[in-house]
Amino acid sequence: MGEFISARLKIAVLIKRFIATGGAERYAVEVTRRLLQRGHMIDLYARQVETGLAPDMEVVEVPDRLRFSSVLNSWSFAAETAKCLRDSAYDVILSHERGHCQDLAVIHTFAYKLGVENYSLLKKLNSIYLSPRSWLHLRLERQQMASPWLVPASNTIKTGIQKYYGRRSNIRIATPGVDIDWFHPDWTRQHREMARRAEGIRADELVVLFVGSEFRRKGLDMLINAIEPGTKLLVVGAGERHGYYRRLAARKGEPGQVLFKGLVDDVRRYYAAADVVALPSRKEAFGMSVLEGMACGLPVVCSDAAGVSALVTDGANGYLFQDTAGLQAALSKLKHPEMRRRLGHQARLTAVDHAWDATTDAFEQVCRQIAADKRSRPNGR
Repeated sequence: MGEFISARLKIAVLIKRFIATGGAERYAVEVTRRLLQRGHMIDLYARQVETGLAPDMEVVEVPDRLRFSSVLNSWSFAAETAKCLRDSAYDVILSHERGHCQDLAVIHTFAYKLGVENYSLLKKLNSIYLSPRSWLHLRLERQQMASPWLVPASNTIKTGIQKYYGRRSNIRIATPGVDIDWFHPDWTRQHREMARRAEGIRADELVVLFVGSEFRRKGLDMLINAIEPGTKLLVVGAGERHGYYRRLAARKGEPGQVLFKGLVDDVRRYYAAADVVALPSRKEAFGMSVLEGMACGLPVVCSDAAGVSALVTDGANGYLFQDTAGLQAALSKLKHPEMRRRLGHQARLTAVDHAWDATTDAFEQVCRQIAADKRSRPNGR
């Protein structure tokens, strides 16, 4: 390994859209801005930059070609950024996209290869050998996985990388962080009574909060089935097949037990109304609602299929479960106010340890190591 250095780094950040909405995009914005605040020089290579998010950064606009196809659009971004960076002299090239010129690739999602491996034999053969779209996805992903360093957003993603690509070295997990000042127990306590009154919730009712816009993958049906009499469920997010989930809720036989709120401007008022945050995902790369709930001082119940489950210690800051029976058991334990208070306190401490500054610490350490390794080579690259 090269000598570890502490100088200001010159970093190129690659992402299609540098905007404040979307999981990967928000992650990129939060980490990039903090690296800038720490004195590093940032050049941003992007197709779209939200106004006000990139002050003091040099922005290089990447042409937005082949928009009729998502995979060709991704291939175009990889090709265009590689061309822009061909003769560059950065300490670190950090990419949030699939590409082939980066020193460090951030992996936000499960490997595409995972989906292909789960196909039937006939569909798998078709995808690998006969589908140009799948072939190109896999080629881009192989190039991404060959990056000198990989930073997966959760241990769940890391496990997939190791399983499907055999990668073992130069991998550093950096989970998404949370804004512990914006999501804060003091704010939720101050607004709790007003938030519950606005939703017609009695003081003695247990309120479970679900936040997410992919209802099936995030297991909303399991959660609705697990809700018992005397418990309310708040559902925040756009979702799909609203008619199906509303009919499922109606079968509970308790009108108003499940409240669908859709997209909201400020999700904090629903954390304020809630006693518990639930994420019963069937598959989840991470799961920000759990970390946000923890930051608000709420206990959480989370399926062990979610990446964020690595932050949940069963019985200490929340509960983990595998099926509907396990979810019902966890919610039953959290009917007791003292149990919620104790777990919520520990949940807040967990969130403080996983603020965005901690995520940025991990990136800064890897970036410094990459820069040191480069400087130790004869050609400095």
